[in-house]
Amino acid sequence: MREAMLMAEAAPIRSSLANRWWRVAATGFSFALFGLGGLLLGVVVFPLLLVVIRHHRRRSALARAIIRHLFRAFVAMMCALGLCRVEVRGRERLDRRGLLILASHPSLIDVVFLMSLVRDADCIVKAALARNPFTRGPVRAAGYVFNDSGPGLIDDCVASVRAGNNLIVFPEGTRTPADVALGRLQRGAANLAVRGALPITPVRITCEPRMLGKGIKWWRVPPSPGNFVIEIGEDMPIEDHLAEEGAQALAARRLNDELARRLGAETPHAAA
Repeated sequence: MREAMLMAEAAPIRSSLANRWWRVAATGFSFALFGLGGLLLGVVVFPLLLVVIRHHRRRSALARAIIRHLFRAFVAMMCALGLCRVEVRGRERLDRRGLLILASHPSLIDVVFLMSLVRDADCIVKAALARNPFTRGPVRAAGYVFNDSGPGLIDDCVASVRAGNNLIVFPEGTRTPADVALGRLQRGAANLAVRGALPITPVRITCEPRMLGKGIKWWRVPPSPGNFVIEIGEDMPIEDHLAEEGAQALAARRLNDELARRLGAETPHAAA
């Protein structure tokens, strides 16, 4: 009888360990597939687009559509493998053009989630990605904004939104630290909204338990699948913040504070 009880107690532990090892393996597989997919797109698919479609804007639009559908398939695969669950609230607010989307950033795969949901998505990418063999093809073909354009970066971002693209920016600048709900916001995104007179579409992303967060190695999976909730909030108009002529710095500071509250800051001092 005692042996039977010990075996019954050990069974859930073995099951939990097996599940965790499965998710470690599935995460490694997902990373490998992502890298291989980017390499194949850069070597095969997007060079063909350069030959077949000569018009730059049409080629970029098609490249972005391909990336969006592949990201949707990638998210569906991760969910099917038991790595995560995804709930989207207010999705209809993304069915527009010319949006400035400012989102929180708890996980490495937030950009994949958003770009799988957003049509005509643009984003600010590191210039180094244009030299990485796994990402060079997609980012160049899609015509994303590079962060090495210096003083012209904000102008490039404003031009992208006014052209009808939906620009995704993570104002924290990096992933949210593990010990807070939201990291300090850099003021560049608020400056972009103010200088371009662009309303903000705030997107709050949460994940419980945290996975692929800042400082977390990919193989350190949480005890259960990550439950992602993506909340698309009501637009933040900025007319009130622009009421005082010549006060752009103050307007950006106030807008940043309001955005921090919308994205889940725990204290009014979470934005900087």
